[in-house]
Amino acid sequence: MQHITRLNPHTLPLHGVAASRNLEQQAAALLPAHTLMQRAGLSVARLALAMAPHARTIWIACGPGNNGGDGFEAAVHLHQWGKTVHLTWTGLGPTQAALPPDARAARDKALAAGVPMVNEPPAQFDLCIDALLGLGGRLDASRAGNALMLDWLARMQASGAPRLSVDLPTGLDADTGVASDLIAACAVSTGATAHFTLSLLSLKPGLFTAQGRDHAGQVWFDDLGAGALLGEAVGSSANAWLLGADQGGTVSKLTQAHASHKGSFGDVAVLGGESTATSHMAGAALLAARAALHAGAGRVYVALLGSPAVSVDLLQPELMFRNIAAVDLAHSVVVCGCGGGTLVAGVLPKVLQEAPRLLLDADALNAIAQDAAVQTLLTERHVRGWATVLTPHPLEAARLLGTSAASVQAQRLGSAQTLAERFACVVVLKGSGSIIAAPGLVPRINPTGNALLATAGTGDVLAGMVGAAIARGQSAHAAACSAVYAHGQVADVWAEQRGERALTASGMWG
Repeated sequence: MQHITRLNPHTLPLHGVAASRNLEQQAAALLPAHTLMQRAGLSVARLALAMAPHARTIWIACGPGNNGGDGFEAAVHLHQWGKTVHLTWTGLGPTQAALPPDARAARDKALAAGVPMVNEPPAQFDLCIDALLGLGGRLDASRAGNALMLDWLARMQASGAPRLSVDLPTGLDADTGVASDLIAACAVSTGATAHFTLSLLSLKPGLFTAQGRDHAGQVWFDDLGAGALLGEAVGSSANAWLLGADQGGTVSKLTQAHASHKGSFGDVAVLGGESTATSHMAGAALLAARAALHAGAGRVYVALLGSPAVSVDLLQPELMFRNIAAVDLAHSVVVCGCGGGTLVAGVLPKVLQEAPRLLLDADALNAIAQDAAVQTLLTERHVRGWATVLTPHPLEAARLLGTSAASVQAQRLGSAQTLAERFACVVVLKGSGSIIAAPGLVPRINPTGNALLATAGTGDVLAGMVGAAIARGQSAHAAACSAVYAHGQVADVWAEQRGERALTASGMWG
């Protein structure tokens, strides 16, 4: 069993509903009947005991499918280990619902072992286990038994007792991380209540993006021996990968040759920071430029748009200011769009046609969304072998795709991959569980970061960090992965060391 955290040393494969079921079928064919469910139940019981070793009364809520079967199996072990187990099942009643064969065998085993099956949850309990709906399960208030599940989920949340979700929190989509509206008020991990999720056989993408991280709490994983049974098939069938330190780390300058000089670490040129009579956004460009410098770029240039009143950064005098006409686009990594306003549209054609290494953010993305000719210039870069990274937040991604931010959030993995394929570039779809997508590659999900990043300017910082990683020699995809991971890591370390103290964009490297 493995605790899944941002510090995992290795990047891990993630499997959605179809891929997980395929793995289950392959593994089950190599094992005696019911083995996977038996292993799952034992794993659930062991984690329950570890997370609440002094719990005396345990409530296990079982649903109508194999997720409920895992709960039945866990109940047997916890009962045998001396715990007072109260087992509720949505199928209990005059006409008992049909169960899948594995789950039916597990239920019969629990009854034979003397585990009490009751109609109502106990009034008081020290630990609750959500084994209601798992892989592919959908909550629908109009379906029989779903109202009962919602009532039980609400009781779990209100109790304040630690909660363990089996495979997935009930109502969370394994593929997308979208949570049913029906559980908005009764299943979010608030921090006051300890919430754990034990993902079984495979890790699911939905646990790590969109609403998944909020609903899953601490994620644990047991492959039930599938890794040893199936070998390389596990990785080759992945729908996504969860970034680990192996892809998220940056190369220290201290490991580079002693004879290195500033030119060894590349040039970054930041184009943006519109200044007009009514708009002054130089700060966005300066944040990106400072971030690039602190992320290890050898030299950083700033080209402000419009009529800039800034010609030196007193807090970062190492930055060099240039007129855009004097920027060497061909030999710099260009970061374009941070605070670019409406003026960035005027420089985009030149940048797209002259900068072999380019990151587009913020207003540059909005300008592209509005101009089909510029979109053509963007897609043509791939034919020339040039590197391009787009770093949209959900609304910017929606504009590029001609849809809504809600639609993007409902399909974060799919939206990022569609953008990457459409514009033939690397895409970083920002948000909880940022997605890194590229044409022909399985997307990555980033596990680092928290709500401290929800403040103005942190996106500009990320743009500068990606630019610096490219300048130092990483491919566009590798640079996006390492910078996104490191960017979130700053917020995680800040939270550990400084708690609730606000994190500002300009404080991310201080």
